[in-house]
Amino acid sequence: MFAPLDEKEEQALLDAAAGTGARREAALRRIYEVLRAPVLKLCLTMSKSPSDAEDATQETFAAAFRALSLFRRDARLSTWVFRIAVRAAIEQRSKHKATVELDPETPSATSGESDLLARDEARRMLSAIQCLSLEHRTVLALFGVEGLRHREIADVLGVPEGTVWSRLSLARKALTAEMNRPRLAFSANGLRGGKLPRAAE
Repeated sequence: MFAPLDEKEEQALLDAAAGTGARREAALRRIYEVLRAPVLKLCLTMSKSPSDAEDATQETFAAAFRALSLFRRDARLSTWVFRIAVRAAIEQRSKHKATVELDPETPSATSGESDLLARDEARRMLSAIQCLSLEHRTVLALFGVEGLRHREIADVLGVPEGTVWSRLSLARKALTAEMNRPRLAFSANGLRGGKLPRAAE
């Protein structure tokens, strides 16, 4: 789960970033180091390829650092950056319509049965998430990946907190339905994990 900067350090970094020279560079570097991993996770969940997520992450920080002087400090810095990341990921998706599945690392020949099962479950989860609407993927990413509270998610998305509760409930139901949907999968032993579709009548 994401652990934000404490308010004292955050304010000190923002003060330093408002200046020039080495202090500004050091502050921006620290902000990037703390927020890069959660921003990338968020973009990975919302994007359809790792390269798109990387591009969205880079654009997020480029845009955030350009506009940092405009940040009014009426919200946490992470909330503001996540808001930029959501927009960047959406814009990146619109550039690339082709679907590229985010697949966990291919298991090696020495992987144990438990590792194979864990990776298979991760593939099923990622595949199911890819089938959800962008709205549902976004709220799941902010809640499940970043561990944000409902109020914080509402701030990121610019919607009422009640809307977040509603979207999260619907997203969970949609994800469960996708996870339970029979799927065709091929292994070294042939077809598994689903039934053959009926021929069109």
